[in-house]
Amino acid sequence: MLKRVVVVLSAAVAAVLAGHRFVPSLGGFTTVMESLLPWLGLAVPVLLLGAVLARSTAAAGAVLAPALVWAFMFGPALLRRPPGGPSDLAVGTVNVGVRNNASGEAVRAVAKDLDLLAAQELTPGGPAAAQLDRMFRHRYAVSTVGLWSRYPITRKRPLDVGMGWVRALRATVRTPKGDVTVYVMHLASARPGATTSRDASLEQARKLIDGDASKRILLLGDLNTATTDRGMRGLTPPLQDAQEVAGGGFGFTWPARFPVTRPDHILFRGMVATEAKVAPATGSDHRAAIASFRL
Repeated sequence: MLKRVVVVLSAAVAAVLAGHRFVPSLGGFTTVMESLLPWLGLAVPVLLLGAVLARSTAAAGAVLAPALVWAFMFGPALLRRPPGGPSDLAVGTVNVGVRNNASGEAVRAVAKDLDLLAAQELTPGGPAAAQLDRMFRHRYAVSTVGLWSRYPITRKRPLDVGMGWVRALRATVRTPKGDVTVYVMHLASARPGATTSRDASLEQARKLIDGDASKRILLLGDLNTATTDRGMRGLTPPLQDAQEVAGGGFGFTWPARFPVTRPDHILFRGMVATEAKVAPATGSDHRAAIASFRL
């Protein structure tokens, strides 16, 4: 009996990993599952233990299927090393936390070595905005999102990403190596049974990127889902994920105390990512995502 259970569950885990995009939505449950997809690998040692207890080589062989699928999908992230080399632009994004009284300290620590910082869940005139105003010469903030830069910011405009109110922006940053179009977004949240608003905001984000002919694009922000979510199709690609290109490990950013997924993203086009990492953000329930680029 145990042998049969191990074989069936091994096949199921391998199928879900390899074909998760074909699993029905199930009222939004699948969206959450896809954002936590790497954690399905924890089933492998449990199944292997079951095979040992069943004293079955056939069951042990069956466990190889999910193990190999997981290794193919996520092994490169654990083995990857940042390509390094010279960089021209260091950027970051952080959800400072709307109830974070230490948001000023959070952004000070994150932004000290950056050229650009995007922030979400800002309180207008609050500690985070005030601290960033002291650190950067140029800024553009709308509603609860903002962009701070060491370089001039031009062609600025607020954006509604399908939520009925402004929670995103588009701007051009004039770096010494040329213009970079920057989007800062805080998309709608997704929970089991409640993904409609998130799906609509992702669709609007995809339309904005599809319609943008800029040579260099950065999309910074809290997209409230991971790149393993099927909802990210049409956004990655055409954009690349800095963490997947130039970061070591999964780069999880939420929740801050024990991150299990990565809703905070640095997506790009027209540049070379040289490094990507995660940094703590004092008092926030998110960690910050940071990356460097060669233009």
